[in-house]
Amino acid sequence: MFQPHSVLWHYLWVAPCVLLAVLALLMWKRGLHKEFPAFFCYAIFEAVGGGILYAIDLSPSVFSDKVYWWSYLFFLLLEALIKFIVIGEVFTHLLRRYPPLGRFAKVLISGVGIVLVLTATVIAAYANPTPFWLISATRILSRSVSVVQCGLILFLFVFAAHFHLTWGRSVFGVTLGFAVLASVYLGHWALLASWLLGQKTYILDFVIMATYHVCVLIWFYYLLVPQRNAATSAVPLPEHNLELWNRELERLLQQ
Repeated sequence: MFQPHSVLWHYLWVAPCVLLAVLALLMWKRGLHKEFPAFFCYAIFEAVGGGILYAIDLSPSVFSDKVYWWSYLFFLLLEALIKFIVIGEVFTHLLRRYPPLGRFAKVLISGVGIVLVLTATVIAAYANPTPFWLISATRILSRSVSVVQCGLILFLFVFAAHFHLTWGRSVFGVTLGFAVLASVYLGHWALLASWLLGQKTYILDFVIMATYHVCVLIWFYYLLVPQRNAATSAVPLPEHNLELWNRELERLLQQ
């Protein structure tokens, strides 16, 4: 059962792609693509890109191993860029009461993410010039991006807790899914580097695929299941430096 190209392997690869395609369609019908355009693009990209990689992997007589790994490297590169843009979008929603700060955070995180991805790509390309450098490059890129994304998401939670920012249901769900996925990826790379599983490292692939499936279901729940209405009293904006930073940034932008 826990073998490459087993029935479970096929399911765990195909099911998230189909579910993300359905999620993107439902987001479009409910108008959520306007509220979360970056995540909407991410869902479409993962559904289409994952399907293409799956088709290439299942056609060894048509596509060589080199074609698959080049396609996978290109997929990882675009995926990383879109993920950083999604994290920037989360900051925009989290700072919705402070629009100038939200826009600044989105541009800053997206820009830093792009620079880090390009840097990791260059390092991956030149770090290990061996016959298997392409496989090594994909691992270096994926590991580097996972570390940075996990750090950004951790900073996001700490930042929100420190300034007592209110999470929207959908925003929290999107962030939670990425947090779980990034954390499991870090654990995956740690176990892979320690070589604890020996020749059974393919089990880690099943863990990653199953985790991704769970994260897709998390996004379904938080984005599509309606929230129960609860009577809440009006809460004034907390007094902290964010209000001052927001006013000063708005003043600078108007000059």
